[in-house]
Amino acid sequence: MTIDENTPQSGDLQRTVRSQQMSSNPIQSQGFQQSYTSRQAMQQPQQRTAAGKACPFCGAINEPEAMFCAQCGQPISKATCPHCGAEVDPDADFCEICHHYIKKDVCSYCGAHLEGNEAYCPECGSPRGGMVCPTCHTLNDFAFCKKCGTALTKEARQLVKQLRLNPDYQQLQEIVRDYSNLENALPYSSERDVLKEQNNQQLRERVLALLAKDEGVENPVIPKVESKRMTREELDKMKSVKIKMLSAILDKLAVPPTTSPVQARNFAMASKPVGVRLAWVCNYKHAMHSSPCGCAKPHLGGKWVVLGKNSSSEDIKDDK
Repeated sequence: MTIDENTPQSGDLQRTVRSQQMSSNPIQSQGFQQSYTSRQAMQQPQQRTAAGKACPFCGAINEPEAMFCAQCGQPISKATCPHCGAEVDPDADFCEICHHYIKKDVCSYCGAHLEGNEAYCPECGSPRGGMVCPTCHTLNDFAFCKKCGTALTKEARQLVKQLRLNPDYQQLQEIVRDYSNLENALPYSSERDVLKEQNNQQLRERVLALLAKDEGVENPVIPKVESKRMTREELDKMKSVKIKMLSAILDKLAVPPTTSPVQARNFAMASKPVGVRLAWVCNYKHAMHSSPCGCAKPHLGGKWVVLGKNSSSEDIKDDK
């Protein structure tokens, strides 16, 4: 058998036939190309991820040792609490597991930079080992007492004075006083209490009229004194109105997101009104704390909320 030089060999023949088949079937050819392209697209992110660290918030690729995303600034790694070893976010300054302040290079009272070995802050003079509250004798790592709210440093007391000039804060204090009076009010417990109150008013008017006549006044005008007592339903309604007003002003005094956890914590403690049961709800994990002193990241913002009628500080479990 004679083989012509122009006749393709068997291997060349197979490649020629396969090429003709693929070109004759454009659908199969297109599917092959799409599959190859998709495999390449899947391999590219894997290659980029192997070379760096992907941000879970924006997807940007960062250096393997990066703690924060260079694109959006969000934390992409975990740090370790030096006291208990628990994992914490790198921008947290407080461990919510063991309740210790963990930043060695930042003063917990004023936010000044520290070298790490000072016994006292060179900026505010506060001790690194904690400060005992003169009111309730609680040991604190912050400028305000986490238990009673007393301002412990000179800067904290100045912040309170400045905040008292704020019209919203002044209105807040007025509403708190009204609410406290309602809390101490004694409502009518029955119809008998209402009749007794009316009889007392009539007796008062008769006594004052007789005294005026003894002094020669024939038709004395006896001023009426309105009773501040009310029924339980009326009292609860008025307290509910005051709580709504309190909540509205507390929303206006909410701590906005900032870069300094110390400043955010100090502002929140300075704006806390006295005389009403409150809790701190943070934007970090929307947890309820007894105060921002128990929050790891108060710089993300948060606000005070009024505890309900049947609630108390014992219902706050996040700080325990």
